[in-house]
Amino acid sequence: MENKRITKLARNFLIIWNISLFLIVWLDYYNEFAFDEYHMFGGFISILIYGIIYIALCNLYKAYRFASSEIGETIFSQVLSFGIADLILYVECCLIYNHYINIVPGVVTVVLQIVGTTALVTFTKQYMINHIPPKTTILIYGKEINEYDAEQFKKRLLSKYKHLFSVVHMECETASIAEFIHEKKEYDVAILYELSANVRGKYMAHMIEQKKAFYVSPTVEDMMFKGCVPKHLLDTPLMKYDYVYESKDTYWKKRVLDIVFSTFVLLLTSPILLLIALLIKLEDGGPVFFKQKRCTKDKRVFEILKFRSMIVDAEKHGVKPCVEHDDRITKVGHFIRKTRLDEMPQFINILKGDMSIVGPRPERVEHVEQYTKEIPEFAYRMKVLGGLTGYAQIYGKYNTSAYDKLRLDLLYIENQSLILDLKLILLTIKTMFIPESTEGFEVEKSREISKNVKNILS
Repeated sequence: MENKRITKLARNFLIIWNISLFLIVWLDYYNEFAFDEYHMFGGFISILIYGIIYIALCNLYKAYRFASSEIGETIFSQVLSFGIADLILYVECCLIYNHYINIVPGVVTVVLQIVGTTALVTFTKQYMINHIPPKTTILIYGKEINEYDAEQFKKRLLSKYKHLFSVVHMECETASIAEFIHEKKEYDVAILYELSANVRGKYMAHMIEQKKAFYVSPTVEDMMFKGCVPKHLLDTPLMKYDYVYESKDTYWKKRVLDIVFSTFVLLLTSPILLLIALLIKLEDGGPVFFKQKRCTKDKRVFEILKFRSMIVDAEKHGVKPCVEHDDRITKVGHFIRKTRLDEMPQFINILKGDMSIVGPRPERVEHVEQYTKEIPEFAYRMKVLGGLTGYAQIYGKYNTSAYDKLRLDLLYIENQSLILDLKLILLTIKTMFIPESTEGFEVEKSREISKNVKNILS
């Protein structure tokens, strides 16, 4: 509760600070250019629009997650939120005035916003770490998960959130629930990791009865239930699977968004794309594009386009996952991979209809065959067009396991909408600047993925 109280207080301070700075500069300088006749009314409407955009973007980018996000990520989310809002209102002012307006006052505003935001976020985070102890946590893992994998999950959890969780006990689900409940009374949070369905239900019932906070790792079936709707045919509750992804209305809305957005991006970035193509050609004289067969909707195979970031014939000795500091990556390749510019040619695939902007990432043909053998439900990802970005790209990492990617992608497939697509596009802007998402595979980790998936599903 203390975390929530401090978060609410810090959030209110940030809103007041950033909107007040905009208000002062707008009314003192920009408002007179935008509104001559209706000076006060126009200023009020502009400030209202700014506040709505800023707060909406903060909610989208999770810019108030002081406890669970790192300081740098929270600051960046704030800067992205008020930066976009500042830019939109500046462009609005220029369009209304029909002339370029001095941007210096706006830049000064942004600098002051950054300084105040950085100070407040840093103070809030440090106060939470120093004065609020981590929650006493128990971790219960499924019987199909060996102790090593459970330890690795715990290690990943505490590597980012040790200030939130203190795991004092780990237990396999095979232990007696009654005995466990009797022995472990003093805890704040429980994490139920990959439990079998019948045992999970018993633990959840106990947590709810005791009003304990708990986290649950969902199964593929849990994700698919999101596509079901209740049907009151009898006095027995029934859920009908609704095949949301087959909606023609949703498809055409997505297709219009794909064409309009892709055309706009390609036209806007064409000078940069031509420069990248020239640099790739000048470095080693090889082809500009890298083409690879990928699977999309209904297992249709197409050639995905990327700017070539590796040496020519990088896979002549076989397919190897890319690792950090890979000597096959060219000088230009290092830059375009880090900035995601190597993915830009895929907007051509989107215009052709091979892909969508948002959707499950199209996998290599051989990976699809491998994953489908190990996880039959993996084929479900190919009920929709593959995407340039999606849930797994925003909330996962490059080395996220196939099973976890599937669960993330199913969240999207079962909740598709135009609004969700727009939200994920905006979230992708933030993800592009987070280095963690570009981590390469460790060779041993890539070998472990299949083993871990088999353990979970066997």
